[in-house]
Amino acid sequence: MSHTKRLRELLTSPDTIVAPGMYDGLTGLLVEQAGFDAAYIGGASIAYSRLGRSDIGLTTCSEVADTVSKIRDRIEIPFVVDADTGFGNALNVQRTMRMFERAGASGIQLEDQTTPKRCGHLDGKTLVSTEEMVGKIKAAQDARLDENTVIVGRTDAIAVEGFNPALDRAEAYVEAGADMLFIEAPRSMEELKAAGDRFAGRVPLLANMVEGGKTPLSSAADLGALGFKFVIFPGAMVRIIAKAGQDYLKALQEDGSTAQVRDRMFDFNGLNNLLGTAELLESGKQYDPQAMKAAE
Repeated sequence: MSHTKRLRELLTSPDTIVAPGMYDGLTGLLVEQAGFDAAYIGGASIAYSRLGRSDIGLTTCSEVADTVSKIRDRIEIPFVVDADTGFGNALNVQRTMRMFERAGASGIQLEDQTTPKRCGHLDGKTLVSTEEMVGKIKAAQDARLDENTVIVGRTDAIAVEGFNPALDRAEAYVEAGADMLFIEAPRSMEELKAAGDRFAGRVPLLANMVEGGKTPLSSAADLGALGFKFVIFPGAMVRIIAKAGQDYLKALQEDGSTAQVRDRMFDFNGLNNLLGTAELLESGKQYDPQAMKAAE
């Protein structure tokens, strides 16, 4: 089964899907080896890790596509990719769709912010019109190479226009053909419940859990009970690795050694075991005439 069909299958299953965030081949491998059925590539994590910058629209379409292709080369599970605003107008959206699909995205998320966008949990966002966003969703459908690729329609309107206008925008995006709905940054459990009451059962709902963000942190089980199907933890991976890296550097500066943190890291062999180095080298022998001759 293709990864796009697998994502569609997951979205029609009775289970709530937990999709950890990832941003490179190693973090993608960790997610897959941990046994998760799906994952998520957030634009914020790419900005944090690749640029060392905040999520304020600095990443480019080609940088995200390159990240997607490297992760898809390493893992097989389906994943949704954050395409921000589509990196421009409706024609840019179409190019982004084609690039991301060819790179290996199973689902592609588009939002109704203006360009440049900013993190959904930062203040000061601005929006395009509902009509322009509807046009982008339709453009994405027309450009889609694989009918099973999931188009996620996201609205950031709660922080700009209020909760009820955000639901109205979400309604328009569903009518335009969005396959999954993402209402960004509900501010309370009451708003989460209201979104579930209106849309659950009609379209898969995505919930975004951001540590320190505007939405109350909840478990996947609790969100599933409210009607949410796809629960992402987009930035937790980069946040935990950044904190661990800071702790390591502090210890190294203090001691000139990794002794303090050695119990919190893989050693050389441990990391190679995780990566499957021995299996990779063994696989390569079938193409090495000297190795094949030695084995005879």
